[in-house]
Amino acid sequence: MIKIENLSKSFFDENTTVKALKNINLQINKGEIFGIIGLSGAGKSTLIRCLNRLEEPTEGKIYIQGEDITKYDKNKLRDLRKNIGMIFQHFNLFSQKTVYKNIAFPLELEGLHKKDIEKRVDTLLEYVDLEDKKYSYPSQLSGGQKQRVAIARALANNPKILLSDEGTSALDPKTTKSILELLRNTRDRFGITIVLITHQMEVIKDICDRVAILENGEIIEVNTVEGLFKNPKTRTAYEFISRIKSDITEEIIEPNDFKGTVIRLGYSGENSKMPIVSRMIKEFDIEANILSGDINKLIKTSVGHLILELHGEDEEIQKAIKFLIDNNVKVEVM
Repeated sequence: MIKIENLSKSFFDENTTVKALKNINLQINKGEIFGIIGLSGAGKSTLIRCLNRLEEPTEGKIYIQGEDITKYDKNKLRDLRKNIGMIFQHFNLFSQKTVYKNIAFPLELEGLHKKDIEKRVDTLLEYVDLEDKKYSYPSQLSGGQKQRVAIARALANNPKILLSDEGTSALDPKTTKSILELLRNTRDRFGITIVLITHQMEVIKDICDRVAILENGEIIEVNTVEGLFKNPKTRTAYEFISRIKSDITEEIIEPNDFKGTVIRLGYSGENSKMPIVSRMIKEFDIEANILSGDINKLIKTSVGHLILELHGEDEEIQKAIKFLIDNNVKVEVM
């Protein structure tokens, strides 16, 4: 659906050059909810704005449905943007227009007949559960309601792609969950490809299929969300995951502070529900001290970690570690 090849973006002034994006290569599949996460200044907004050419790439190519959009002229670019909806952190609604007029705006630009516009807007209002706010103004709405209006407006032209630029960052946690549920339903119902940027791993965990981590303008890791939580390959990924408020809070463990062998277990799916550690203690002549742990519920499964300090003879400890591995538990000796 979307393929990015060797994409770079630099900003220039009289004295300096800022490289916001550096040689980005990425593929996003049709119907996927793809997350891009990074700290402030990582280049997330620049990247997503390149996808509809609100920012012009300095180098590289962007293919959408097999066509390189970096070669599009103004007319083709205008047609492209009809198929790409966008929602923003601060909603970008017209304060002097009613909810109805905000959603109708892109349809009016297309010159649709008034009756067709009204029918489409009413359908969208029903979809985002705001029928009773049709003639309200943005100032009369909550943050969640404003974002629902913004989503309805983004869907007005039946786009194939929806871009979300920190679309939930201005919302409280409860409202964020309802907006993410609406986005997930939108993908499932209409088959839209959603590209979502955020600095919150909770958002990635709750909605995304795959994720890319952006750091200093470069992609440092791409994985499924489950794969990322099971086995983060970079320190940045691990730090994002560690910030999530989990069912059990994992503390920072320094192995040198303990006399035994310190191991970190990674588990997911069915093995997260089995008493594997209990069986290990019963089967081998060792003692296990639980130091810390966490568990995160993803869309389709649960992924967690447990840090143990093992005491016993080296041979028994090695047998216990092999037992864990044989039961599909990832083991890291710290």
